[in-house]
Amino acid sequence: MVAELTYKIAKCCTPQEEDRITGYFKEDGTITVHDAMCNAVQGLRTERLLKVTWDEIRTTEAAADAIPLAPEFAELDETDYFILKHHQEFGMDYSIVVAEVLRVPLEEMQQRHRKLREIGGLKRVEGRIIHYRKNIVKGKWIKHRNHTYYELTPEGKTWIAAFESQQTSS
Repeated sequence: MVAELTYKIAKCCTPQEEDRITGYFKEDGTITVHDAMCNAVQGLRTERLLKVTWDEIRTTEAAADAIPLAPEFAELDETDYFILKHHQEFGMDYSIVVAEVLRVPLEEMQQRHRKLREIGGLKRVEGRIIHYRKNIVKGKWIKHRNHTYYELTPEGKTWIAAFESQQTSS
């Protein structure tokens, strides 16, 4: 198995993309990237100096930035994103409230909640005592029985990040 390389730009010379560069393999496994003309390079152990290119640094950074996504992510649309985002911002909630907030027909919201649960973006909250959401009834606790509550899963958080990174890169 090949370990993934981590590159760090040297603070002593902060090379830019147009500069010729060299790498120094550190004991912690990272490669510090220096300007080839940097004075600090002269004092480094020569057997640890590496030839590096900006292309390999960019490729490694792009791979590190990529968000690993389950194939189910391809089934999601913008409405699904807004549902997941609602749960990220407001916590657990049930279909009636989310449908009203997002102005989606209740039957469609129930189907979308069910789909998001089945593919792993949301999980069903089992019956327990919960605190009313902010600004509804202050300080009141309820036992929910008549509604199916959902909350975001780690996979759902990953999908939100992927949606948002697609939006910024577009």
